[in-house]
Amino acid sequence: MKLLYITNGITGSGGLERVLAVKTALLVENFGYEIHILSLNENGKATFFKFSDKIKRHSIEISGNKFQYFLKYKSGIQKIVDEVKPDVISVCDDALKGFFLPYLIKTKSKWIHESHASFLLGNKGKGLPLKKKIQHQIKQILGKNFSKIILLTEANKKEWSLKNLLVIPNPLSFESQEISSLKNKKIIAVGSYSFNKGYDLLLKIWAKIETNFPNWELNVYGRNTKEYLQTEAENLNLKNIHFFSSVPDIEKKYVESSFLVLPSRSEGFGMVLIEAMSCGLPVISFDCPHGPKEIISNGKDGFLIENGNIDEFSTKIKTLINDENLRQEMGKAAKLNSKKFNAETIVKQWDELFKKI
Repeated sequence: MKLLYITNGITGSGGLERVLAVKTALLVENFGYEIHILSLNENGKATFFKFSDKIKRHSIEISGNKFQYFLKYKSGIQKIVDEVKPDVISVCDDALKGFFLPYLIKTKSKWIHESHASFLLGNKGKGLPLKKKIQHQIKQILGKNFSKIILLTEANKKEWSLKNLLVIPNPLSFESQEISSLKNKKIIAVGSYSFNKGYDLLLKIWAKIETNFPNWELNVYGRNTKEYLQTEAENLNLKNIHFFSSVPDIEKKYVESSFLVLPSRSEGFGMVLIEAMSCGLPVISFDCPHGPKEIISNGKDGFLIENGNIDEFSTKIKTLINDENLRQEMGKAAKLNSKKFNAETIVKQWDELFKKI
């Protein structure tokens, strides 16, 4: 079977790119698919994550004003579709333009849309803008033309009124053979900087921790975290919080840590939670929409905190810092829980879907 993925880009260091690299590698290597990936303006660019050499990459160059952009977008995709003649086209683009593709492109291929983000990600602290609400209503109409719209969590279903919805969670990007000792005085946070990632809240939380636990450090890995957060951390006189760029081998950093914190206001899924748990780390996360609640068993392999409650969040950090036995107990449960996101198990669901539609 021949698949064509259409996405804005695969050279970045985000969750979509990481998941796509894992998923397509297994589909090619273990399930015998022929896979093509079409991205925008990435000709000759190297990927951050390793993609299988058997995958065929295509890039279309688009630029100019909105009208020129649209014409190049439509004609460029049509050309690749005509060349590849895929059995299934999977659109990995949460922007409105991706929902128009089944109407714009002439093909006998089946269409799937992969939604990697919650509708609520449009909330930047002042409620959802009217523009985002209108766009989502348009997506509800256009979405009817996809064979299936794939969501990451059951809670995401509440944002949609369509009947062609299916939930397939993200697969683990690795299954760690190495388990953290949970003895290092290091806490880890992972994710690129954005308002929804809640790093401003994390700084306030850490300000409540650092003075009482000067031997512990908080390490934050993600694109633009240092640029946007270093000055604010210095203004709060924080000494033991450190910011790093994204790293391909994040598994090693998890293993060096004793637990993970996720301060997000909203999530599409919460990929870093299952990655950390695979390394035997307990996790602490706000109970934000959507994802953490469907991953964490509260009080067993981590803590779910009332969304935005920084006092409760800091209390649970102190709990894990003070109680190594609890860290060990939760870490074992976290490792066990992470197995349900085994990549081959998840990708098998994709294989069944592609063969069914």
